[in-house]
Amino acid sequence: MTPTHSSLRQQRRPSLLIVGCGDVGLRVLRLVAPRWRVLALTTSATRQGELRAAGAVPIVGNLDEPTSLARLTSVAGVADAVLHLAPPPGTGDTDPRTRHLLQALARCGRVQRIVYGSTSGVYGDCAGAQINESRELNPTTLRAQRRVDAEAQLRRFGLHFKVCVSVLRIPGIYAPDRSGGPRERLLRGTPVLADADDVYTNHIHADDLARACVAALLHGAPQRVYHASDNTDLKMGAYFDLAADLYGLARPPRVTRAQAEGQLAPLQMSFMSESRRLLNDRLRLELGLVLRHPTVAEGLKSPAVGAASSRGRWPAP
Repeated sequence: MTPTHSSLRQQRRPSLLIVGCGDVGLRVLRLVAPRWRVLALTTSATRQGELRAAGAVPIVGNLDEPTSLARLTSVAGVADAVLHLAPPPGTGDTDPRTRHLLQALARCGRVQRIVYGSTSGVYGDCAGAQINESRELNPTTLRAQRRVDAEAQLRRFGLHFKVCVSVLRIPGIYAPDRSGGPRERLLRGTPVLADADDVYTNHIHADDLARACVAALLHGAPQRVYHASDNTDLKMGAYFDLAADLYGLARPPRVTRAQAEGQLAPLQMSFMSESRRLLNDRLRLELGLVLRHPTVAEGLKSPAVGAASSRGRWPAP
């Protein structure tokens, strides 16, 4: 039976399993640890101390090795909800990791809610159009196709086992305290496309994404998709120009698409070949998320802040 906010409220301390407890997962953990019992699946035994210190019960297991999930099956049997943030493998057009996770969860019998962190790449190129969650999927890379497969697996699982499955489609994640951000790229002098060739990109601050995950765990509707994106409406080059100005760095060089193809790796070019603008009405209106960093202009210059609730207060379980 699908849990409601009121039913979660009646439980003294609901339990959550985080699968893929990296940077965003740890931010979620810091949000919910005071009020939820949190389990965290990790492939690395050396991370157990870190996860315990953050407030989680670590479970060592590998989604690539189903036999290693035996303990997950027994321990996760006490989990009311699952936050699935583990990426698919780097090859193929399906996601066996999600399949192995769902096989393990099917043996638990207790999980009532799953929130999955997908990608906005499932839409492919939208030629700069503004799109909502009803947009037809059109993955143009195997990376995106694997996410489409994972979403489909989760939806089938939810329908079959009557589990509330909600999907967050996530664009580019950034934060001043997160590695791989715009500062690093600017310092490398990586070029961006000339405006005529440039694409619209979408963004979400890592702290707001963590809060979106919590909001979806508490308020997400069954079989519902949400764009976990902020309000920014910028092309990629303008985003890096803004970051350069805020950080006091040189703006990146501009090149034509033909020049970029000779200078950048195929993976980088793939991100420069899709243009779309995500509408986030469901995130704001249905999940009630008030963005702490509504645009990258605020987010890039703001230090990390303590997390709070999606509705301006902690939505007590």
